[in-house]
Amino acid sequence: MTDLFPPEPGRIGTDESGKGDFFGPLVVAAFFLPEGQEDVLRELGVKDSKRTSDARCREISETLRRAYPYHSVVAVGPEKYNELWAKLRNLNRLLAWGHARAIENILERVPAGKAVTDQFGDEKFVRQALLKKGRNIELVQMPRAEEDLAVAAASILARAEFLSRLRGLSREFGVELPKGASEQVEAAAVRLVKAQGPEVLDRVAKTHFKTTVRVLAAAGVARLV
Repeated sequence: MTDLFPPEPGRIGTDESGKGDFFGPLVVAAFFLPEGQEDVLRELGVKDSKRTSDARCREISETLRRAYPYHSVVAVGPEKYNELWAKLRNLNRLLAWGHARAIENILERVPAGKAVTDQFGDEKFVRQALLKKGRNIELVQMPRAEEDLAVAAASILARAEFLSRLRGLSREFGVELPKGASEQVEAAAVRLVKAQGPEVLDRVAKTHFKTTVRVLAAAGVARLV
């Protein structure tokens, strides 16, 4: 940002979805909330995606995408996620990279002066990951950031994208890939490995999860190829 483009009234909120799900991508979304729009978002039913049904999440996400032009969704598919994990070996650094990219994508279009994120790690991780346009932004990390409506809107966008991509992976690999990291998830992973081989996990799952070890053992495979 430069003095020629003063900050636009409003703020960016960011949130992620999929970090605790064995199957599917990690998705980070950013949403620019213009000043004075909080009541509109409340009327739309915007709140933390963890307190919103999947169907409602998709519905609100479509409305937000149509009504608010300044948003960004960064989706890291399983193969890319596993590649990044092998390099970084730190979830907070990976999250920081995703949040920073989503913030930068919005700053390319609107000179926002403030961004709010959940407190998932040391603020310096996000600071270091921000590029030129993000160097002067006021960055606020706080617990329960989803109580901020800009962050809540980002959480809706991120969850809807995660659900869409998980459904796409399910169709691609011919197996219903459940959310989360439950016994149901492990059972689906075991069936998938038995049918398509252990290397399939790199394409559909976050393989650093301890779930991987249990799945391979249950499928009779010593280790991931």
